[in-house]
Amino acid sequence: MSQAGPILFVSNAERPAFVAALDEARLFPVVDTDWASAARAVEQVQPAAVLAAMSGGHEPHIAPFARKIADQLPYLPFVALDAPGILPPNALPFSSRGGNPDRLIARLRAALRVRTLHATVLRRLPEVKVSLPESDPVRDATVLLIGRGAAYPALSVALGERVGVVGALSIEAAAKHLNSRDLDGVVLAEGFTARVTDAFLTVLAEDTRFRSLPVVVTAHQLTQTYDLPNLELIPGEPAKVAANALPLIRQHAMEAQLSRTLRSIDAGGWLDPRSGLLTVEAFARDFAKAVEQTLARGGGLSVARFAFDPGNSRAQLDAARILSRLMRQMDFGAAQKDGSVIVVFAETDFRTAHMIARRLSAVMRHTSNGKHEMRSDPVVSVDSLSPSDTARSLLARLSADASRAAS
Repeated sequence: MSQAGPILFVSNAERPAFVAALDEARLFPVVDTDWASAARAVEQVQPAAVLAAMSGGHEPHIAPFARKIADQLPYLPFVALDAPGILPPNALPFSSRGGNPDRLIARLRAALRVRTLHATVLRRLPEVKVSLPESDPVRDATVLLIGRGAAYPALSVALGERVGVVGALSIEAAAKHLNSRDLDGVVLAEGFTARVTDAFLTVLAEDTRFRSLPVVVTAHQLTQTYDLPNLELIPGEPAKVAANALPLIRQHAMEAQLSRTLRSIDAGGWLDPRSGLLTVEAFARDFAKAVEQTLARGGGLSVARFAFDPGNSRAQLDAARILSRLMRQMDFGAAQKDGSVIVVFAETDFRTAHMIARRLSAVMRHTSNGKHEMRSDPVVSVDSLSPSDTARSLLARLSADASRAAS
């Protein structure tokens, strides 16, 4: 993979052998600097990635240095080697476990792909009226937490203060969530044997959909290598596990956000980069057209509205993401300003639409956010186009059905 710029290696000790292996892997050149000169070196060297050894001398420099890196455009990956404590929010953890350079190369390649994607989006943004979402991507992230041990509730709270959490007490339940949701990370906590852990990681590594997913294991020593560039072993207290898993989760959430933004640019700005569904304006236009064509041609057209507690804006976003992943190609939808999500099922009668909507809402129910376990139970209303309808009358009836169902 080509990269513009060298890799900056920051350390007060000499370069470990596995970092020297980067030169041989053509991920080069590697430029060395110490902690006192690190911030200045970022400006002079203009690196494509930064590697830093947390082996002493970094303590007074790490926070301002991490902030400096966070301000760089495009995204500048920052990998922290063997950090004993809690990392800054943009420092990707990497434990050198026996100094395997292949793992580090895979980690860097995955991070450099996100940098390339960011550069592409920044270059193409002026083409259309699309802007990158302002908020920290981690606020929109969803993590799958799998575990059965005593640490599970504490981990659920520690992660839930920062991201959406989908909990699974078994590997089977976890597999269902992996297939139905867009996730930004998996945390595998205690409660499973080494054999089960190994089988789960092997399955993830063999499926290209999950290969770049951050996978954090908290309870097992990993004896073999897996083709998972963002697999990390993070033992310790739940607060430390959550804090050090977060940079990997953020990078994945950012990559997903950039991919949606790129799709939006390709679609001429008619897709919402946060939700992956249509913008409100594009939805109104397409819906009016679909109603007109169905009335002229005959056939079925059904609409479902998923309404959420207005105080839980996160639930609407989660639902929109789930829908953009699970909807059929011919369906379309949008997150509405009133906190609901509306989906149009083309060529679909009322009974089928009802069944599809029920299945979709069952997936939405499984996410909880934050300390208060805010559930994402939608109020669902479904309606179908009748010959006397207009686009407006069908939507009005749908909202009226929903307020009756809610009361």
